[in-house]
Amino acid sequence: LALPPRPALCCCRKALPGAGQPSEAGGGGGPERLSRPDVDVASASNFRSFRLLHFHLDLRLDFGLKEMSGWQVLELVPLEAGAHTLVLDTHPSVLVHAVDCAVPGARGSPGRSVSLTFRVEPFSEFGSSLSISLPQGALRPRRPFRVTVRYTTTDGPAIWWLDAELTCGQTRPLVFTQGHSVCNRSFFPCFDTPAVKSTYSATVRVPEGVTVLMSASHSAYSEDDDAFHFSMKFPVPAYLVALVAGDLQPADIGPRSRVWAEPCILTGAVSKLGDSVEHWLGLAETLFGPYFWGRYDIVFLPPSFPIVAMENPCLTFIISSILESQEFLLIDVIHEIAHGWFGNAVTNASWEEMWLSEGLATYAQRRITTEAYGEAFTCLETGFRLDALHRQLRLLGDNHPVSKLQVKFEPGVNPSSLMNLFTYEKGYCFVSYLSQLCGDTKRFDSFLRAYIEQFRFRSVVAQDLLGFFLSFFPHLKETCVAQREGLEFERWLNDCGPPLYEPDLSAGAVLTKPVQRLCELWGDDTPDLEAIAAFDLSSWSTFQTVLFLDRLLDSTPLPQEAMTQLSRCYSSLLDGMNAEVQIRWLQIVVRNGFYPDLPRVRSFLHKHTSRMYTVPLYEDLCSGVMKCFAVEVFCQTQGRLHPNLRRTLQQILFQSGAASNGTPAGMLPSPAPSPTEQVPSGPVSLRDVNVSA
Repeated sequence: LALPPRPALCCCRKALPGAGQPSEAGGGGGPERLSRPDVDVASASNFRSFRLLHFHLDLRLDFGLKEMSGWQVLELVPLEAGAHTLVLDTHPSVLVHAVDCAVPGARGSPGRSVSLTFRVEPFSEFGSSLSISLPQGALRPRRPFRVTVRYTTTDGPAIWWLDAELTCGQTRPLVFTQGHSVCNRSFFPCFDTPAVKSTYSATVRVPEGVTVLMSASHSAYSEDDDAFHFSMKFPVPAYLVALVAGDLQPADIGPRSRVWAEPCILTGAVSKLGDSVEHWLGLAETLFGPYFWGRYDIVFLPPSFPIVAMENPCLTFIISSILESQEFLLIDVIHEIAHGWFGNAVTNASWEEMWLSEGLATYAQRRITTEAYGEAFTCLETGFRLDALHRQLRLLGDNHPVSKLQVKFEPGVNPSSLMNLFTYEKGYCFVSYLSQLCGDTKRFDSFLRAYIEQFRFRSVVAQDLLGFFLSFFPHLKETCVAQREGLEFERWLNDCGPPLYEPDLSAGAVLTKPVQRLCELWGDDTPDLEAIAAFDLSSWSTFQTVLFLDRLLDSTPLPQEAMTQLSRCYSSLLDGMNAEVQIRWLQIVVRNGFYPDLPRVRSFLHKHTSRMYTVPLYEDLCSGVMKCFAVEVFCQTQGRLHPNLRRTLQQILFQSGAASNGTPAGMLPSPAPSPTEQVPSGPVSLRDVNVSA
């Protein structure tokens, strides 16, 4: 039950080829130009042929038909002569009605509008291509033009329509969008790649009594045209454009922060957060420089939200289920705050390098929690996550390609399937290694501030970050030359297996040692119940308790006598704790076939209808002899599950040879499969749901 031994810091380093060398895309300072991938195999678009300056959405939402209809205007600049075709990413759920082009006239005159021909063709399981024939001879390189696409979209993977009974208040329907990674092509045709950023604006019309929010820097409601108006003045990639509409009410929690939620949970959400958000923002600014986005608002969504949280600029989306756990809530919100710098301001240019967003954001999150709550708390949370990382490695094996930081994937592979613990935790360890190389945490904070200032509102690849790192710390490069040794960046990026370095977590021993000791006591052939009784779990933090339960889960199968004793000691106590704790105990119950506590499993699945809590339990139930019980509970609760989750659970329950992948509660496929996607058949696409997007 002990943490696996951590590898020593390797001294044999090798320079990253091309780090800091200029490339074609433009930039400034440090590495003089940004590197950008020539292609994105997850995008059908020809984004390298055009510059997207801005786009505008004008949409009407129909909750009865569950569709959005309207138009999109894209302002583009051709980057090369002879650009006769514009190719955008779209999706079979998007019905394109017409496309026209505003051709600029001579010397700035208004010009004319031309109807354009277009065709939609299959691209992959997660999207299509929209090819638009541009007017030949009318467009010139570097001269802007506009394309208008009129379309209707329904229930593609980005758009989640919730009937009233699936909301928290169960009074009005609600709709939200979730764009990460490549879902927003079903929201609006776009260059659906993180390599492209632009500003945007939107006008949205909804039925009376519905409030609309978007990830925008400015929003307003106009009574004159009965519409909500939004604008984002900072460039963002397509996946960070988000919308939610429903019975939402606001409450201010700080000078630049507001909570939005359904009325029935608003007071609870405000009381959980208090004035903490402004405190966290202030700490982040001290560490990483100014918060560029103006507002930092949070909207709490119903349990159908398919992940824990999403870092949509100016408006974090977060699942309301997490309100049960104060510690997980603060970690998730702080992680999304960190994305304001790492992921949103500076974005990974390729989905193959998601660690540039998630690894850096996880490092920044832990710098903030260290300042706010002390090093011991951060070490405890980090140890809990690294436990999960090594557990995943034991499942996959050290040579599985998904454990690379730079994951190469073939055309047709959905980038969402690569969202996993390695993206977060191995990425975090690499950033921690860079901090250790420079020799001082505060100096590394200074580097991160300079990195954000250098590359803000742009998309980068690993060699941009690492080249800038070596230019900021030239002594490291000089030392490598003098000692004829390099920095082993290449192995970090392209080797499978565990991190080459993990940070020292000894400061967390005051919190982890009691957990370790209790695990050892339960691991004895004859547990000393008197010694065990001295440990009061009710006085432990949530992270201590889930670390203890996860390590018990690692020891499964447990003797039935041990399960009986565990149940006598903890079942009633855990019933009163939050869902993050309860689900871990229930997984222990299911995996060990402990029937006396099965009614607790039923009660939990009747109460909790979110993906993060249902999928792990149903997978465990179906892997053993409890499949009939699982089917019974599903039939009783399916009416309160979102159709997407219902389909996922049906595949778990009824596909032949269903088997658990041994995944603990903190990890499951993400984002949720769309109606056109298949549920992953193995553990390749696992992630820790409590480390947010």
